[in-house]
Amino acid sequence: MNIAILMGRLTADPELKTTSNGLSYCRFSVAIDRYSKGEDKKTDFINCVAWKQTAELISKWFSKGKMIAVQGSILTGSYTNKDGAKVYTTDVLVDKVHFCGDKSDKKSETAVPKAGEPRVTSIDEDLPF
Repeated sequence: MNIAILMGRLTADPELKTTSNGLSYCRFSVAIDRYSKGEDKKTDFINCVAWKQTAELISKWFSKGKMIAVQGSILTGSYTNKDGAKVYTTDVLVDKVHFCGDKSDKKSETAVPKAGEPRVTSIDEDLPF
């Protein structure tokens, strides 16, 4: 089974490109924090690629710094660079994408709900669960 689920922040604006056959795609990188017991936070940068409508959605609605969740599979490959050395690659082939909000989406607790939205109040009591 080859399933990858990641959530992190985009490291750059995703750029929509088109193959010579007319297929849309975009490559992007997601920064994901990793914590180890007794160590400081580390950040992994995971390369991703999306195709067709998924690529179009990502390039339209996501930008650098936005939180994103992706689901897909691990795709490995290799090529020979201009110096003749073999380079191995690992990407996440994105099947699904989810909006997760971002730093600028923080809402004030005193915000007035729009018409038709339920009013949410905070509870100061200890919850039984």
